[in-house]
Amino acid sequence: MNEEWVYDKSKLPCLNYRIAFRNIARSTDTRTIITSLIPQNTILTNAAPYFLWPRGDNKDRAYLLGVMSSIPFDWYARRFVESNVNYHLINAFPVPRPGYENDIRKRIVEISGRLSAVDERFKEWAEALGVDYGSMDKETKKEYIYEVDALVTHLYNLDKQNLKVMFKTFHQGWNYKPRLKRVLDYYKKWEDKI
Repeated sequence: MNEEWVYDKSKLPCLNYRIAFRNIARSTDTRTIITSLIPQNTILTNAAPYFLWPRGDNKDRAYLLGVMSSIPFDWYARRFVESNVNYHLINAFPVPRPGYENDIRKRIVEISGRLSAVDERFKEWAEALGVDYGSMDKETKKEYIYEVDALVTHLYNLDKQNLKVMFKTFHQGWNYKPRLKRVLDYYKKWEDKI
């Protein structure tokens, strides 16, 4: 960060929205990468590292949050994480970088922005992204999560067979078939559009 940014008190991370992730994680947990949008005016401990943004805006943050929350990203993380997630690992994980006008990226921003805007604390966030905020019904939330899984799968240029392998090998003993079916439905829907 440049000196002007460093001495600008309004840039203090605790005063702004941030993406944090839980640093304690195992590949045997139901999820390895557990990430969240942190509301403004919130202090975190070292167990919740967060990203600083030398450039970019809330759309970039929403995009990264969506990718990091997906099964494809988490599946990849499980190949490397044993007991914790740190910057050395997570900074090396591949994140697709489609252009700002990419329809898949735009949809991930929209869904991720809405999913993370759970209450009044995220009003400014939601307004910046042009999405609603507040609670949503469980079914809508699940469908958004499934769609993000499918969208991120496309951005990694993975096919349906890769998607099936990811779900089958993601977590031992989980009933993945209902979720996989819905993700495949969204995969097909978006496949027809791109």
